[in-house]
Amino acid sequence: MTTSSYYVDDFADKLFSGNPAAVIFSQINDSYLMQNIAAENNLSETAFINTQNDNQIRFFTPELEVDLCGHATLASAFVFFNYLDKPQDKITFSSKRGELIADKTEKGIKLILPKDNPEPFAEIDLFSNMLGCKVLEVYRGIDDFIVVVEGETEVKDMKPDFNEISKLDSRGLIVTAHGVDVDFVSRWFGPQTGVDEDPVTGSAHTLLTPYWSQKLGKNIMNAKQLSKRGGFLICEVKDKAIEITGQAKLYLRGSIEL
Repeated sequence: MTTSSYYVDDFADKLFSGNPAAVIFSQINDSYLMQNIAAENNLSETAFINTQNDNQIRFFTPELEVDLCGHATLASAFVFFNYLDKPQDKITFSSKRGELIADKTEKGIKLILPKDNPEPFAEIDLFSNMLGCKVLEVYRGIDDFIVVVEGETEVKDMKPDFNEISKLDSRGLIVTAHGVDVDFVSRWFGPQTGVDEDPVTGSAHTLLTPYWSQKLGKNIMNAKQLSKRGGFLICEVKDKAIEITGQAKLYLRGSIEL
């Protein structure tokens, strides 16, 4: 069997920035095969979309399946709009976290993702030790912890202890602070998923956006993820959803022989 594969740089306005994801539109439904393909790709996420089954979308890191991935959803919508000869400006994916909607807009692709609500978490010292800096607040979401630190410099210069982070009972750890030229900045660490640091994590912003919206008193915010590759996101809070807008660039288009 031969199936098409696309590599897309997400939350990026130029190649070699943002977060790369692999996208495969196929009727593959074998979880073992999907995981092997994701491990072979060795990107933070590979998305599989079955157009014959309600646009079901599944996300795999090199080591495991996760319920939600924002940048791979963006990549999948980008491929759908630009390379599958589909005239639509909107697509709805069916995921393990519910409906994920993508709209083609003038500013890029707008994702409508389920909203996550941060809950206060008391064990601040635990995170200060693993991050090597002063921690102001800690919150827990469905997938990740949020750790708030003093400023953008602390986020950018942080050298976390990945071994300690890997012991957390979570998908990953988000570190965030108020931004200098954007509303907020962040980094995301997830060694327990096989990804020490993710370049740009769309799903993390379903948790970050409600937090910063309440903190700053704003519903629409600009955000940067301060990884080596970096990425820019426009985030908006709705009643039950978070809207995240970003751009994408195609890096590679080919086929997989199975």
